[in-house]
Amino acid sequence: MNAPTDIAHLLPTVQQRDVPAEFIAALQQRFGTQCSTALAVREQHGRDESTFTVPPPAAVVFAESTQDVADAVALCARHKVPVIPFGVGSSLEGHLLAVQGGISIDVNRMNRVLAINAEDLTVTVQPGVTRKAVNEAVKSEGLFFPIDPGADASIGGMAATRASGTNAVRYGTMRENVLALEVVTARGEVIRTGTRAKKSSAGYDLTRLMVGSEGTLGVITEVTLKLYPLPEAISAAICSFPTIEAAVRTVIQVIQLGVPIARCELIDAGTVRMVNAHSKLGLREEHMLLMEFHGSPAGVKEQAETVQEIASEFGGNAFEWATTPEERTRLWTARHNAYFAAIQSKPGCRAVSTDTCVPISRLADCLLDSVAEADAAGLPYFLVGHVGDGNFHFGYLIDPDNADERRIAEELNVKLVNRALQLEGTCTGEHGVGLHKMGFLLDEAGAGAVDMMRTLKRALDPDNILNPGKIFAV
Repeated sequence: MNAPTDIAHLLPTVQQRDVPAEFIAALQQRFGTQCSTALAVREQHGRDESTFTVPPPAAVVFAESTQDVADAVALCARHKVPVIPFGVGSSLEGHLLAVQGGISIDVNRMNRVLAINAEDLTVTVQPGVTRKAVNEAVKSEGLFFPIDPGADASIGGMAATRASGTNAVRYGTMRENVLALEVVTARGEVIRTGTRAKKSSAGYDLTRLMVGSEGTLGVITEVTLKLYPLPEAISAAICSFPTIEAAVRTVIQVIQLGVPIARCELIDAGTVRMVNAHSKLGLREEHMLLMEFHGSPAGVKEQAETVQEIASEFGGNAFEWATTPEERTRLWTARHNAYFAAIQSKPGCRAVSTDTCVPISRLADCLLDSVAEADAAGLPYFLVGHVGDGNFHFGYLIDPDNADERRIAEELNVKLVNRALQLEGTCTGEHGVGLHKMGFLLDEAGAGAVDMMRTLKRALDPDNILNPGKIFAV
């Protein structure tokens, strides 16, 4: 390891605000059994997949309608109490932690698909609907929603964090696939942004402002999404490589040649071993690319042959194909379970997770140096990446009670993110800023841009009640 790096800005600042008793009484009067102050319920809503430990919210409201959300936020505004939206709790960067106290609004009961407009390739849903539920609802129309962050996340949470995932290399992120929103503002007012039209030049793009705002500008209560026709043919393949560099060079060549690959995932050899143990697979325990091709039968065949030829030039071997839905699902389920496979590989551990994204031409430079640092540090880790768009993830496995292991993991995170920024990349490709990347946002965007964000926040949320303490300090 090099000299220790300052990690203080990566740890949350907990500054609890008072929650008046009369506020809790008013909340309980309005919501009855939909409001809980039970410790177990509060603790469930006061943690996510990050390693941070923060006191739970003072109460949890289980919203069942937009009006419920609006009434809850209006009460919070009246008493200047923080309010934090809650989906399924799969955040990795501390987005839903009550660092300034307040209440949690759970939108899981708002889980209806409101309208499927197959002719226009759109669907409108409530925020608690999960991505798998959306696809189950639209598949009979021959359509699908491609954004796949791995976890069966809620659509509201995916919009709030500008999620992407394995299909982003072809279909983009939530930014490109959200057409319109219904949002409850900091005053408890319900507004709509955008329409079902494919484009608009009408005023400020409030939809894009809300997508990725992580609950700091409004609470999303309805989302209109783009859909896509189910591909006529789908084929998945895995290919093993002697080195990570060979796998990465293959990906760079594929993307630069314009091959319209739908998914392209890197899994390093150590993570393949973890996945094999967890999912009872027999994958070759070497560095691996997991790819998927969408299109016509002839187009899929041509794409696959092109990629196989490129891979062979870099030492890729042992191509294995999965053309049936069952085989493809088995492979992608194993990939999506990599996080849990890693956690189970070291009993009692937690993962300090991080992700970055760089221009595809700089991917090898960023990834290989980061692997070398992680190997030298001696901490076990997992490495996966949506490398087709220059995005990859490290998870450093630590004993949560071991301060030295946490320090080493956070130092690795600092070095990784700084390297990505130096290569004109971003501090987070898809996890979001939350608590963990607040200092890096300033490094990436600059003081002027972050100050503009603060100006927007103060204008839309003058009492700083909407998920305070996230993205940047106010």
